[in-house]
Amino acid sequence: MPTMTLSVPNDLYDIIKSHKEIKWSEIARRAMWEYAIKLNLLDKILEKSEFTEKDAMEMDKIIKRSLREHYETGVS
Repeated sequence: MPTMTLSVPNDLYDIIKSHKEIKWSEIARRAMWEYAIKLNLLDKILEKSEFTEKDAMEMDKIIKRSLREHYETGVS
């Protein structure tokens, strides 16, 4: 199995070091697997999608316009 080195903030490192009874590499491995599975699912969904970047930009404009109008009129 390949080895990976991670950089973590000092605060996190202090907590990890104070709990030597925990298998931190196993926790990291599981968290990465969970994230990788979600990414894999997203990739599969996007493979079939016909939604383009141009479509996303248009939707962005519509949403922002709608939000602006909502807050300008004060409608709840």
